[in-house]
Amino acid sequence: MIAYGEHIQVFCGNSNPEFARTICKELGIALGNSEVRTFADGEASVSLNETVRGADVFLIQSTCKPVNDHLMELLVMIDACRRASAGRITAVIPYFGYARQDRKAKSRDPISAKLVANMLTAAGANRILTMDLHAAQIQGFFDIPLDHLLGNPTFCKYFTKKFPEEQFNYDDFVIVSPDVGSVGRARAFASKLHMGLAIVDKRRPKANVSEVMNIIGDVKGKTCILYDDLVDTAGSLCNAAHALMEIGGAKEIYACATHGVLSGPAYDRIEASPIKEMVFLNTIPQVQNTASNKLVYLDVAPVFARAISHIHGGTSIADLF
Repeated sequence: MIAYGEHIQVFCGNSNPEFARTICKELGIALGNSEVRTFADGEASVSLNETVRGADVFLIQSTCKPVNDHLMELLVMIDACRRASAGRITAVIPYFGYARQDRKAKSRDPISAKLVANMLTAAGANRILTMDLHAAQIQGFFDIPLDHLLGNPTFCKYFTKKFPEEQFNYDDFVIVSPDVGSVGRARAFASKLHMGLAIVDKRRPKANVSEVMNIIGDVKGKTCILYDDLVDTAGSLCNAAHALMEIGGAKEIYACATHGVLSGPAYDRIEASPIKEMVFLNTIPQVQNTASNKLVYLDVAPVFARAISHIHGGTSIADLF
């Protein structure tokens, strides 16, 4: 339990209230009394039922499905705190939506990630706390401080416990990047686990459709761990898993990703794939009534709680990495 003065307040929107409650439990404080609701016409409305004047306020809200509703809730919450004279407002966004729109892929495309960054700043946020942005350079889209947490230490703890080094030959394991764009994060993950690295090279004809081309690296007879930052429709991930088995001759396949967006056919694809276990962090809540023996969720609320405690105390968060 962490002892605080009277000047910290934690509130949450409707995206992941259980996650916020767990953070508050870790911090040893009560979740702020607020009401975030929607009017009949769809407008977001926020009521703060306790004072925030001069307080260090943390607003916890993932911008996951429905993305626009949750984003608007967060913006209105920030504005409410600013107009109530909060001392500092930190937007805690475990999953940052719109992060995949970080550049112009073709003429007349928007850069929506930059637009969202501008909106959060204009609403009155003083700093941002998030985890595993789709592209690390999005940190530069913000003109306010941003703390970028990494999910790979949590995955490292999970897999080293699952496959203890004294019982397994780590030469028989390989970390696999499902595409060239994820090589950097997969390499860092492989380095921490002291495992080899392989890459699935693919061509994407159109959005949410991928075609596997070839595998770079030796995966034959090895246990593969696919690693990515998010899984949306699971097309890329499952195509990569099939290629590892059919083309590469992998022994078995595990997969992990920080954010389980899981849209459309994602559940069916994962169930039908050769992936033995699919591990997510709980930055996005698990959808109810989607039972699957393959899905595992790891709790990163304690990581965010420690980050909040460091931010509030004005100390470095480097030890979280």
